[in-house]
Amino acid sequence: MSSLAFATNLRRLLWLRVVMMAALLLASLVATHLYHIALPVTEVAAALGLMLAINLVSWLRLWRKARIHETELLAQLLLDIAILTWLFYATGGYSNPFVWMYLLPLAVAAVALPWRFTWLIAGLVIAAYSLLMFWYRPLATMAHDHLHTAASASHSLHDDSFNLHLLGMWGGFVVSAIVIAFFVERMGRNLREYDRLLAESREKVLASERMLALGTLATGAAHELGTPLSTMAVLTKDLLEENRNQPELAASLTLLRTQVDRCKEILSSLTAATGMMRSEAASPMSIEAFIRQLAQRWSDTRPATPLKLELHLPTPCPNMAADLALGQAITNLVNNAADASPEGIQLIASIAQDNLLLEIHDRGCFPDEHTLATMGLPFNTSKQASGGLGLGIFLAKSVLEKFDGDIMFERLEPQGTVTRIRIPLAGIILETQA
Repeated sequence: MSSLAFATNLRRLLWLRVVMMAALLLASLVATHLYHIALPVTEVAAALGLMLAINLVSWLRLWRKARIHETELLAQLLLDIAILTWLFYATGGYSNPFVWMYLLPLAVAAVALPWRFTWLIAGLVIAAYSLLMFWYRPLATMAHDHLHTAASASHSLHDDSFNLHLLGMWGGFVVSAIVIAFFVERMGRNLREYDRLLAESREKVLASERMLALGTLATGAAHELGTPLSTMAVLTKDLLEENRNQPELAASLTLLRTQVDRCKEILSSLTAATGMMRSEAASPMSIEAFIRQLAQRWSDTRPATPLKLELHLPTPCPNMAADLALGQAITNLVNNAADASPEGIQLIASIAQDNLLLEIHDRGCFPDEHTLATMGLPFNTSKQASGGLGLGIFLAKSVLEKFDGDIMFERLEPQGTVTRIRIPLAGIILETQA
């Protein structure tokens, strides 16, 4: 649960405590003036004062928008139990008709706290009620002196039945406490799980909307980039023809022409795949051939960064649907590793437990905690100076989620980062082999 949810539950607890204070104050006035019961005024006033002080401190924290944690909620419930136990001890123990108030902090714990805290509260209230059956201060009426002799005979006749009544109250309390701890806690757990799933669904819907917007933008950009890339291709071809007698310049122009052709190939694949289903856009290929082709294309695009490829794949290697988006997702992660480690990276592919496992090793600096926590958010990048858009990891995660895959980043000793990619085979192998 979030801090906001705990703050909401704390606010409800404060109102519940106000109700408890009002009920105890009203009961004290009725017991004193109507039934002439001699209540320990000091203990009652001190208990109500402590509850009021706890509420004031809690209201101040909520007003300052302090972060509320589950341990704070637990601590307040434990304080309530301690105050109630002290109050009941001084006002008749388990014969106090308001001993049922023990169930209130238990109900709050069952709905708002994890199961282990709920059962801790349940055990404490049962233990407190049980101890009050043996250790307590009995109450007496203010005018009991002249009535004691006349009433003693009548009281003796009802002692056995009254004790049985009190024992029944204790048994009912124990059963109620167990029922609340078990069933209400499960209801609360289901509600929290529902809230979690709802939040995840909202995040997925938001991510889908972002992907749709990016897809629309990418399609428009592909259409607009076609003309300038064609112009660049013609110019580099003419320049290459004019400067064949200069080897260094010709090599640079050849590399530039290769990069322009690669850009045109990517844009052509993008526009061709737009609107197609996965079965139509993906071509069958063995997993080994897919990885080798991906590594070769990347090396052709970035020849300045050495890529060491290691394949630990079975023979024969199963065929997969060579999805274009999946290849681009892996390429984005390889590009990130190369940006961090231009002196060289390593790509390791293996199959284990019905998963395709890819590891990308680089020798760059491992990201700090803040950067690691925000990696994967759209338009969040540490490479603004080099023109980074902060979409590589976001797009890679979005594509891998479509295949039920995931990404993890781990520290590589003595320096570097390991990017671990897991893709279930069930999502990529051809149906004829599944």
